[in-house]
Amino acid sequence: MTKRIDLLASGSGTLAQAIISAVKSGSLDLEIVRIISDRPAQVLNRANENDIESTLLDYSRFSSREEWGSELERIIDTDRVDLVVSVGFMRILPKKIVEKFSIINTHPALLPNFPGAHAVRDALTAGVNETGTTIHWVDAGVDTGKVISQVRIAVEHGDTQDSLHERIKIQERFLIVETLKQFATAGLEK
Repeated sequence: MTKRIDLLASGSGTLAQAIISAVKSGSLDLEIVRIISDRPAQVLNRANENDIESTLLDYSRFSSREEWGSELERIIDTDRVDLVVSVGFMRILPKKIVEKFSIINTHPALLPNFPGAHAVRDALTAGVNETGTTIHWVDAGVDTGKVISQVRIAVEHGDTQDSLHERIKIQERFLIVETLKQFATAGLEK
């Protein structure tokens, strides 16, 4: 039986598109039930272009974090998915949601190093020779969940935030698809 996933995304949707393309090509045996964004974003256009249900759960339209979280919980519950995949979703999920659902996240650094929203900048500022990308389980902390998979990337002389982040994104797209292939066939150890 094909496993079902929801995607959470806040931006252009290149990670979501990598998953969509792998599903459409038949190399990834999953059903993408819905793409959810917390703000108007290009990823919602990608959903529409690929006939995937999408939901704009605009954080700014809710009176509280709890109200927003309750609606997100209701939507995921309704979708009856096996896994929630956060791909560039720039919102910390309420504890209730991360305890109720199996959720994985992509992160542009080698966790536990450089958690948070500025991982690429932080790696450059620290002067490290390598960084990378991580797929990890989401828990109640910020990028503190158990690591599932990682790819290392050398920091090159003259790298800027943009140049390094572009190289990380290429590996991130590969890694999320490979990790989801493992989930689809054998599951992921939590």
